[in-house]
Amino acid sequence: MTEPRPAEPDSRRDGSLTRVARDARPFLRARTGTVLRLAGWSLLEFVQTFLGGYGVARALDHGFLAGRPLTGLLWLAVAAVAVLPAQLATRGVFGRLADLVEPLRDGLVRRAVSRALAGALAHPAGTTARSLSQVTHQSEIARDGWAGLVLTLRSFVFTVAGAVAGLLALEPRLLLIVLPPLILGAALFLATLLPMAARQRDYLTADEAYAAHAGKAAADLRDIAAAGAADRTVAESRALADEQVRAARSLARWSGVRVVALAVCGRFPPLLLLLGAPWLLRNGLTPGALVGALTYLTQALAPAVQALMTMLSTVGGRLLVVLDRFTDAPPPPAADDRPPSVPPVRGSAPVAELRAVTFAYGPAAHPVLDRLSLTVAPGEHLAVVGPSGSGKSTLAAVIAGVERPTAGAVRWHGRPVRPADATSVRVLLPQHAYVFTGSLRDNLRYLRPAAGDRDLAAMIDALGLDPLLSRLGSLDAPLEPDRLSQGERQLVALGRAYVAAPPLIVLDEATSRLDPAAETRAELAFAALPGALVVVAHRLSSARRADRILVMDGPRTCCGTSAELLRTSALYRDLAGLWEPDEEPRTSGEPDGRPRENGLKSSPPPSLF
Repeated sequence: MTEPRPAEPDSRRDGSLTRVARDARPFLRARTGTVLRLAGWSLLEFVQTFLGGYGVARALDHGFLAGRPLTGLLWLAVAAVAVLPAQLATRGVFGRLADLVEPLRDGLVRRAVSRALAGALAHPAGTTARSLSQVTHQSEIARDGWAGLVLTLRSFVFTVAGAVAGLLALEPRLLLIVLPPLILGAALFLATLLPMAARQRDYLTADEAYAAHAGKAAADLRDIAAAGAADRTVAESRALADEQVRAARSLARWSGVRVVALAVCGRFPPLLLLLGAPWLLRNGLTPGALVGALTYLTQALAPAVQALMTMLSTVGGRLLVVLDRFTDAPPPPAADDRPPSVPPVRGSAPVAELRAVTFAYGPAAHPVLDRLSLTVAPGEHLAVVGPSGSGKSTLAAVIAGVERPTAGAVRWHGRPVRPADATSVRVLLPQHAYVFTGSLRDNLRYLRPAAGDRDLAAMIDALGLDPLLSRLGSLDAPLEPDRLSQGERQLVALGRAYVAAPPLIVLDEATSRLDPAAETRAELAFAALPGALVVVAHRLSSARRADRILVMDGPRTCCGTSAELLRTSALYRDLAGLWEPDEEPRTSGEPDGRPRENGLKSSPPPSLF
């Protein structure tokens, strides 16, 4: 199973804002005219905010409290009429907003496409998946987030400017009470931006790790049950869940700090103004100015601060993360993602060679093989092991030339693979053996029609086909596939490959229906041939017989002898420790008392691999 990934270094998080700001400056400088036109339309909101509180103050002081109700009504009318130009400003702002938002999306799409083209050779699968997400989903998130941030930030700036100008016009001493909590709350809020972004990243990382683990565990339930790995899987799930809980708690703590900052900005100024009202009134503040100041605080400043903080804490954080993915350089391959290189163990030219081979079932699919380099020397016995779905059968098909790699090259005897060379170079035996109706002789000579009786006799002796031959009567006896067990079919297919004896034989669990004794005999017989042998193994004894063992876990691979892998590969240690204990051949009958026929099993054992 996948181990939990460590949290990203803080230096990466702290650099996100710097990278985004560095790319944002030239983007905004190139659109100075658009920004100025947006500011021009936004001046109408400044006027509306200024007249809102100022008109209320003058309506009280110079109108209703002075005994002139008509004057008071006129000032209220001025404050109300100021709303109409602000509505026109909203329409003008939206008209200019596209000139600032759409170029951002277009630029991000161009950058993603350029990176995809530049990195297609080095990272074909990962680049395709990442670029597709950036061109479609992430660029739309950036456009919508940027539009919302521009609208909110613009409104905040001009609303605050109008409110501050109105407070100065009413009574400058009002700023002594209003500004300190606003500045304190804003500073506290700004101090939470980077830590909150980091905690959000941690939480998303933990959530993705848990989701990936859960999906892998669900897909591997059969292997987990067969291997008795339930306790380990539960422990890994618990560790990932605990990490997610820790990230959620840390995020919640910083969210609490942000709530405090919002309260200081939005709730403290009106409260302090009411507490200081007696002192202000004694020192010349008029009742109208006091009501006007409260109007500024409750109807303009508090909503603007609330909207800005909400936007920055939700859309702003998401926008920063998305833009960081566009501005950050494509990460180099991690240590365990670099092209694995498996050197040959023999000095002669390899029978088969894989050069940085990548294979995926579809353009957007995750690669099953990822830049795998492998050589198989003449006479070498290579075993391939790994969990179900790790790519063992895919590797066998690629080595045998049945599947063409997405990237990289496969070579036989130093030359590119050609379909015309297939029958003379290799034999690939899958788990489900092919046997046709005809004589046993015809089936065994299918790949080498010129094979004589001496060749067939040597094969029968090497693989142990005597019981099957005795039951059928002779090599020329008719062979009906439906009357053969699965193990007998595999023996016939193995005999056919042994007689052909090509330079490369690939057994993709081709002995899975044989008991350990029959499997051992067959693999030792093939290993004694001069050609190379690649075996997708499903028993520990099968892997230990090989010169080298290739351990596969999806795109990650490692190679070595059994002793080396027990020291260096945690996956191989787990697989070896949980392998089925029945490794020795049985000499007694079946549990139900029936004799075992020809060392064959009617059904395969639970497969860990």
